[in-house]
Amino acid sequence: MLTLETGPDPSVFSQIDFTNGAVAAVSGGSDSTALLLLLKDHLDRTAPATKLLAVTIDHGLRPGSAAEAQAVARLCVGRGIAHRTLVWSRRKPSTGLQAAAREARYRLLAEAAQAEGIGLVLTGHTADDQAETVLMRKAREDGARQDGRGLAGMAPATLYDWRIWIARPLLGTRRAALREVLQRANVGWVEDPTNEDEAFERPRIRAALADRNGTQRVEDAVALAARAAVALAARAAVEREQLGHRAAALIRGFASRPTAGLIRLDPGFATAGDDAAAVYALRILLATVGGVAFLPDQVRSKALLDRLRAGPSGTTPFFATPFCATLSRTVVDARRAGIFLRRETRNLPPAAPAVDNALWDGRWRITLDDEPGALLIAPLGAARAAKRPIADDGTPPSLVRAALAAEPVLWRASELLGECLGSAQDSPVLPGMAVCPVVAPFARFLPSFDLAPAGTVAALIGAPLLPATPFSGHTAG
Repeated sequence: MLTLETGPDPSVFSQIDFTNGAVAAVSGGSDSTALLLLLKDHLDRTAPATKLLAVTIDHGLRPGSAAEAQAVARLCVGRGIAHRTLVWSRRKPSTGLQAAAREARYRLLAEAAQAEGIGLVLTGHTADDQAETVLMRKAREDGARQDGRGLAGMAPATLYDWRIWIARPLLGTRRAALREVLQRANVGWVEDPTNEDEAFERPRIRAALADRNGTQRVEDAVALAARAAVALAARAAVEREQLGHRAAALIRGFASRPTAGLIRLDPGFATAGDDAAAVYALRILLATVGGVAFLPDQVRSKALLDRLRAGPSGTTPFFATPFCATLSRTVVDARRAGIFLRRETRNLPPAAPAVDNALWDGRWRITLDDEPGALLIAPLGAARAAKRPIADDGTPPSLVRAALAAEPVLWRASELLGECLGSAQDSPVLPGMAVCPVVAPFARFLPSFDLAPAGTVAALIGAPLLPATPFSGHTAG
C-alpha cells in the first residue's frame, strides 16, 4: 500500500509484475532519474533478466531539451540500461500546450513499450505531485459543480489506450527523499524552468505549498499541507473505488444490450435505492453510448435519474408517462418496455475515408487490412435502417432501427459492404478487419480506481477484456 513516507520505501516495486519488462519514463529531472536508479537496483537484485528500457521524450519546447535527453542517454550507458529518445515532432498547438504535451508524452511512451512487447510504463510521480494534483482539483471543485472523483488524485496505475499500463510506484515518496538518493549516488539532475513558471497552474500550486504569507518558506507547513492533501486523496480513492463497485453491480443487475448501439435498463434501475451509484452508472453508460470522452454533468445526470424515477408530478412512475431526453449525445427513451439508451442521430460523422485503427465517433475502434482511402465509413442512416429485418425479442422495433441508423457501415465506391460494423463484430465484413466497441470515457485513460465499472461496461457492450493490472496477484476488474 502506498503511503506518504519521508524516504523511499524499499517495497515500492515489490508488488509490480515485471514479467514482460518495463519502460521507465526519464526526463532527466530528479524524480524520474531517481525512479530509474531505484528500479534498476531492484531488478538487478530480484530479476536481473528483466527487460528494462529508459525512454526520454524530447518535446522540443526548450532550447536545451535535446542536450538534456543526451545527458540521460549517457547516464544509461554508464549504468548498462537501454535508452531511447523520442521527439515530439508534430506541430505544437497555440493553446492547451501542456495538455497536448502530456498526451504526446503518453502516446510516445506507449508506442515505445508496444514496439518492445512491453505492457508497462513507470513514471516518477511523487507524493509532492499528488498533493499538487489534489489541491488543483480541490480548487476546481470549490468553484464548480463537481462530483468529488477528482479528489482521489493520480491513480497508482492507469491503463492507456486500453493496452499499456502506466504505473506510479513513487506516489508515496517525497521528492526531497529522492533527491537525497541522487546526492548519495553523486548523480545530478535537470531543473525544468517551466516548473517555476507561475503562468501554469501546477507551479502556482507548488509555490502556494512552499510559501506562508507569500514570502517565508516553512518546511513543516509544506509537509503538513502535503500530508493533508495526500490523506484526502487516499480517502477519496477508497470512496471512488467503492462507488465504482456499486455502480458495476447495478449495471450487471439491470443493463442489457438488445442490439449494437442500444442499451436497455430494467425499470428497477431507477428505484434500486443507491442513488449515488445509480447516477454514476448512468453517467458512464450515457458517455459510452454517446461516444463522449468525459462523463456528463453530475447535476444534470441526477436530475435525469429523478425524472426516470417519477413523472412530472413526482408520483407517477416513469413507465406510465413515457418521455425522451438527450444528454451527452445519448437519447434516453423511457417507456413500459424499459429505459433505452442510444446514440442520437444528430452530429454523426460524415462519410469519410476509413483510417486504420481510428476511433469512429468515439464508440468503435476499427482495424482494416486495406489500402488507405480505398474504403469510406459512414453511418447507416434512417432510410437504410428502416429496411433491415428486426428480430422479435420484445424490443420495440422503432428503437432498434433508430440505434442501427447511427451505426457505422463500410462502402467501396458505391457498394455497401455487408451489415453494420457493430452487428458484424463477430464476423467481420472484410478479411483482416477487427471491429471493437470502446468504453468511451475510459478508452484513453482508465485509472485503476475505475476498473470495476469499466470492466462491467466492456462486458456489456462486447469490448475487449481489460489486460491484467501491473500489480501481481490482481486482475483487472
